[in-house]
Amino acid sequence: MITGFDDRGIDLALLTFWAFLIFFAGLIFYLHRENKREGYPLIESSGDRRRGRVSIIGWPAPPPSKTYHLASGESVLVAGGRPDTRAIAATPMAKFPGAPLIPTGNPLIDGVGPAAYAERADVPDRLFSGEPRILPLRILTDFHVAEQDPDPRGMTLVAGDREVVGTIADVWVDRAEYVIRYLEAEIPGAGSPRRVMIPMGFCSFQPSRRRVVVDALYGKHFADVPALANPDRITLLEEDKVMGYFGGGLLYAAPGRQEPII
Repeated sequence: MITGFDDRGIDLALLTFWAFLIFFAGLIFYLHRENKREGYPLIESSGDRRRGRVSIIGWPAPPPSKTYHLASGESVLVAGGRPDTRAIAATPMAKFPGAPLIPTGNPLIDGVGPAAYAERADVPDRLFSGEPRILPLRILTDFHVAEQDPDPRGMTLVAGDREVVGTIADVWVDRAEYVIRYLEAEIPGAGSPRRVMIPMGFCSFQPSRRRVVVDALYGKHFADVPALANPDRITLLEEDKVMGYFGGGLLYAAPGRQEPII
């Protein structure tokens, strides 16, 4: 017979083990409930049109209201979760729950599938000092591209269909991690040239040909890349929109990309 007690007293090792299990279970419950402050209740777009959009809470229920005090001095009240109530520009391909969604418009602009983005705060990400974290080199005069790396400024921008769409005008640097986050390209148009942001992860370089290739999008898509409200700042919301636009291009830029490889 196994017991936690014997003639000599208490088995501290066994008590410690059970105390850890109880603490760990409580921690999982707490974290899972706190996780539901964002995006809950979940909204299911059912394949059955008679049911429409169904609210899903699950267990445990979202936590009670909480006020967050931000570094900027502002306060944000989160009450009962923050569900995403934006209209979905897509329709289920079949009448069963969980059926894949087929876009009904331009998925890159509508934010469908891999082009989806979160409604983050429309303010720039900031350093601990309060200054914007990501800025272009035209403002960061004390930063420069490493000598052993190619400087993309002035290089030709080439799309996935090999159309020449513009020229790289500037480089945006993350001052917290000392890396390039975005390339700023100038796209000629019918009126004045348009500046667009390109996430660094979608760029491939051909230094010998002075080219930057972005396979995620075709030439026609660069005209609709989400623009910045301030040409010298990028907000958290704008970052998500830009990333979603280029990420969605990997699937939606051409019909063939949605088909199986084999």
